Amino acid sequence: MSSNMCTRLLCHVGSGRLSVCFSAGWYALSSLSCHSKVLHSQARASSSHGRRSDGDSSQGRVQGLSTPIRELDFQLSRLQIDGVLRANEQSVRIPEFDRRGGPSPVLKFESNQLAANSPLEDRRSTATCLQTRGILFGVFDGHGGHACAQVVSERLHYYIAVAMMSESGLEDLEAAMETLRPVPPILQWYKHHNDYNYRESASLYVNHLRVYWQELLASEEHGDGMSPSEALSYAFQRLDTDLSLEAQVPLASDLMRNTAVQAAFAGCTACVAHVGPEGIYVANAGDCRAVLGVQESDGSWSALPLSQDHNAANTAELQRVRSQHPSSEHQTVIVDDRLLGVLMPLRAFGDVRFKWCRELQQSVLESGGCDLEALNLYQYAPPNYLTPPYLEATPEVTYHRLRPQDRFMILASDGLWDELDNEEAVRLVAEHLTGIHLQAPVSASQRQISLGQMHQLLLRRRARATPALDVNAATHLIRHALSTNEYGEMDQERLAAMLTLPDDLARMYRDDITVTVVYFNSSLNKPSRNN
Repeated sequence: MSSNMCTRLLCHVGSGRLSVCFSAGWYALSSLSCHSKVLHSQARASSSHGRRSDGDSSQGRVQGLSTPIRELDFQLSRLQIDGVLRANEQSVRIPEFDRRGGPSPVLKFESNQLAANSPLEDRRSTATCLQTRGILFGVFDGHGGHACAQVVSERLHYYIAVAMMSESGLEDLEAAMETLRPVPPILQWYKHHNDYNYRESASLYVNHLRVYWQELLASEEHGDGMSPSEALSYAFQRLDTDLSLEAQVPLASDLMRNTAVQAAFAGCTACVAHVGPEGIYVANAGDCRAVLGVQESDGSWSALPLSQDHNAANTAELQRVRSQHPSSEHQTVIVDDRLLGVLMPLRAFGDVRFKWCRELQQSVLESGGCDLEALNLYQYAPPNYLTPPYLEATPEVTYHRLRPQDRFMILASDGLWDELDNEEAVRLVAEHLTGIHLQAPVSASQRQISLGQMHQLLLRRRARATPALDVNAATHLIRHALSTNEYGEMDQERLAAMLTLPDDLARMYRDDITVTVVYFNSSLNKPSRNN
């Protein structure tokens, strides 16, 4: 909940009605009697979900307060609920062999998104590298608007793929551009019909991508191209630099200029996985997350994190941020678990308010020729802004060699991880994959529990045995994240309530959720009998 709203939230439950009180006005939320406590227990202030508290995002604001009381109908049919949850579903089976004749390590992927912000600030993108080998999967969590996540989701995969290309491959690209011949395709995209691109800025993006590969060609060390690890790290940093520069220079049109400024002043976190014959490389900047689902020889499942969240809960990350500034700032760099008391992720694209000096910010906003009010931008510097930059997009890159027991990977924005932990998410996908519902044995401590506690345990077990309602595993995760009650049961009324909240309330209870589940070809990872 942003600072311009009342920090006191009062919930009155009675006669099947939940009323949420703000100092600015009242909202009467109609709920069904036995589950009227759902929203009270799930209410989220923007201190836990929101990215910024400086007010430059629409999230967390209360709108429409001219009508003091609003009655909300939470009654959705199962068919309506399914329609909302499945609107952005995507399921793609990957060809058995890639363009180079090698077997693909990926069998298929399933993806979905559910908005809390209006419009949705998350983005996702998946593409096969056509000039090298491997598939790129990305999840991008925007804040301060969707502009930065949109631009990064369109461009980052190209920067990674180009960096992995050999010198001769880059020369072919440049020769095609010089002679106006068709450029060899770099990526094969897997788009959902709801995905869109900034077509007005396409020429700018192509020109800057060309400058990028020209600089790689000029490097004497490029040779056969960068490794996936090097390419991921370099591409993250280079694209963030380009976003910064594009906001500072004159561009061909006002629309292109506005887009560039919006993308630079908004921000996004990113988690990208390159899955190839060598294994999985994961580059993460921020608090999206990649988790591996592992099935052991005895049939049990475990969750293996492939990334670390970059926020105040990460002690090493706190030390890294503080080490980059004078000791006199150690008490002000992180305040209330936020960067300068404002931003929750400690690495991100864009967010030039945390990177540029005050003078540059003022110059761009005042002399850029943009309609700042229309773009929802204004001059603002975080408190104690003394030694910028405070933020960077340098990713943390990890590598994992695929094994036969590695069955799938979950790549998701923090909207999912706010509701499910790693183990819960892996269990849900494992049950969805195998059709076998995993029941933990009763421990020694549980044998001493009361009859009431045993009843709750049995309810949870019964809930786990409920057949999956969705073919798509990503939808399965989102449904459970929003509908599971305190007993582990899927609560239809709770889910309906979460899906019917109006735009000005939804963001207070949950975040945008984006999920991609990648299934691996485990047979390729089996050791040879001759070894």
